[in-house]
Amino acid sequence: MLRVRRFAAVGVIVATVTFTTAQAKDAETTQPAYTAIDEITVFASAGGIGDVPGAITYISADDIERHSYADILRTLRLVPGVNIQEEDGYGLRPNIGLRGSGSDRSARITVMEDGVPIAPAPYAAPEAYYFPYAGRINTIEVTKGTGAVKYGPRTTGGAINLFSTPIPEEWSARAEFLYGSDDGRRLHAWAGGRGDVGPFDAGILIETFQYNTDGFKRIDAGGSTGFDISDYVIKAGVYTKDGASVPQSLEFKYQRSDETSNETYLGLTRTDFAAAPDRRYNGSQEDQFDGEHETFQASYSAEFTPQLSLDVIAYRTEFQRDWFKLERVLGVSTSSILADPVTFAAEFQNILAAPGFVGPDDAMELRHNARTYYANGVQGILTFNTQTGPIDHALEASLRWHKDEVDRFQNFENFRADNSALILTSIEAPGSDSNRIESGEAIAIFVQDNIDWNRLHATLGLRIEAIDLKRQDFGRNDPTRSGANLSTRENSLTSVSPAIGLVYDVTDQLSVLGGVYRGFAPPSPGNAQSSEEEATNWEAGFRWSASGASVEAIGYFNDYQNLIGTCTASTGGNCVIGDQFDGGDVNVYGLEFVGAIDAAKWIDAPFAIPLSAVYTLTQTEFQTSFSSGFGPWGAVAVGDELPYVADHQLFLTAGVEGEQWGGEIAMLYQSERRTVAGQGAIPVAEKLDAHSVFDFSAYVELFEGVKIRGKLENMFNEVYVAANRPAGLRPGLPRTFWVGVDLSF
Repeated sequence: MLRVRRFAAVGVIVATVTFTTAQAKDAETTQPAYTAIDEITVFASAGGIGDVPGAITYISADDIERHSYADILRTLRLVPGVNIQEEDGYGLRPNIGLRGSGSDRSARITVMEDGVPIAPAPYAAPEAYYFPYAGRINTIEVTKGTGAVKYGPRTTGGAINLFSTPIPEEWSARAEFLYGSDDGRRLHAWAGGRGDVGPFDAGILIETFQYNTDGFKRIDAGGSTGFDISDYVIKAGVYTKDGASVPQSLEFKYQRSDETSNETYLGLTRTDFAAAPDRRYNGSQEDQFDGEHETFQASYSAEFTPQLSLDVIAYRTEFQRDWFKLERVLGVSTSSILADPVTFAAEFQNILAAPGFVGPDDAMELRHNARTYYANGVQGILTFNTQTGPIDHALEASLRWHKDEVDRFQNFENFRADNSALILTSIEAPGSDSNRIESGEAIAIFVQDNIDWNRLHATLGLRIEAIDLKRQDFGRNDPTRSGANLSTRENSLTSVSPAIGLVYDVTDQLSVLGGVYRGFAPPSPGNAQSSEEEATNWEAGFRWSASGASVEAIGYFNDYQNLIGTCTASTGGNCVIGDQFDGGDVNVYGLEFVGAIDAAKWIDAPFAIPLSAVYTLTQTEFQTSFSSGFGPWGAVAVGDELPYVADHQLFLTAGVEGEQWGGEIAMLYQSERRTVAGQGAIPVAEKLDAHSVFDFSAYVELFEGVKIRGKLENMFNEVYVAANRPAGLRPGLPRTFWVGVDLSF
């Protein structure tokens, strides 16, 4: 703690010196008139990315409305360089990586909502089971390459910033209701606006997202495999009026969501999957996830002069969840049983729990994966615009203090398989499975100079973080946490991440770019024997646009000096949840391509014909040989590929759009992937087959403010394995229809 406080003092000095030096350079630079923004994002800039070094993709509100997805994995298909691993078919617990970073629980990237780190414990436990529901997200910005250093703490892959619905300038409202397969129902509605309140303008927004379904999987004995989600957001703000001497804004945001989903990690044997991929064994009938999440956020913005502005966010997030699910049968893990149901025939019969079968008491061991999280933080940025001769500078100095914690307090309940039902037979003591607290505290400084000189645009950045991590294990026999058996482990580190990126406008239509930066990710709390994740990341490419067409191609090379793997329940294997494993030197390289055009110009059509292609090539290679207790790695040889990374991903769209109607067909192709590190032909037991999924969507505006929408997801009903870890094979979403109405006022 003392170390972090000293670092904080240094951070304030650095920020102050940077600001003072910049202010002294030139006070004459003029900027556009100030307008208060709806969401102050301290480390993000939605849109306006043409001259920004690095690969940045902005998904606009129009893009999101056009596709109307509630699954973030489907939305992110629009972005090259994103590695997606499905799990439940609905994207409730997404696995997202960037440029081969590793996708398990999206733990290797930085995820934000409105500029705030949104993982329940970004330093202590980033692999948590919370992700903002895509159905209420307004816009998305994905940053890879040199721009990723700005965000932290995990910069080796990149960052995703999700922007919630802003308070509208005018009083307005919108409601979209969709009904779909398996009694699926989705509602996204909001209302709000701004008005004159004495010397200020004031605004408010009230929003809700409701999503529920019975689920597409079928338990042998019957029962729901779906979920119920309720999400609410309230925003309120005050703003100075036009012409104020110091334009300012202050906004408050409160968000709360509740989820109950009858989801499981228990999949199927390969034989059973081939016969009925949507089947679920009776042994999973009690599995259920319950989660509650809250966000408290205050955002302040001020423009002291046309050259100098300040943005500050204070935030707190709270998350508690309990995923109650089958872990062991007769003392054997479900992973082992599903991998070899012949050797573990008795255990497998308990999982089947067929009619007439009665198993022994306490055979079915279900664990309360109960955890409570919080995160607090304050972050701010000073921005100063100035000139030195013909060179324009936008200087930034930012500072963040952050603290988070995860509290694991878990135990088992034991059941008997009895005529297709599970009968509770005993409950183990609270905390007898896991009883520990992990925490992280950090101070981060970021300074950057954005330079514009004629056709040259450059960014010079430096991020410094001081991090203290702690793990307190009270032992399995101390439910009151008296401390009698307390074991404490701590680790501290400081990271320095420089970055330089360049864009040169060869012509008004063509730009070339390149950059290099040091990527970083902190180790797990208490893992003093393990190192942080480090990489030197390079990229180069070009952007071209003319006559309604655009192309962007970027090649990258990420040279990991140490790749980290973290044990989670979703990875499988016999490791302790939260333990870290070092993968040493790993090379990740590839190509990202995006092309778009309006083909209507070819035939002089009276309507638009938008076509687009998004392609990602990803190659990975371990550079050392070792044996790891981390299940997805195992025994590694030089040249082995990383698991869960497709070599090829291709997303194609073709649409037609009139003034009051539109439609689109979209196709995603993913090449085969391996689930355990290796090279050459992939063993059947470790293979996720290549697959192609087509979606179709259409709308028609009956009259102003009223649209009818319809869509088919997986329209050709492609059957494919979405995941085969930690226990058996689980399917992707089958053909699913949605139809409904979109109202705007």
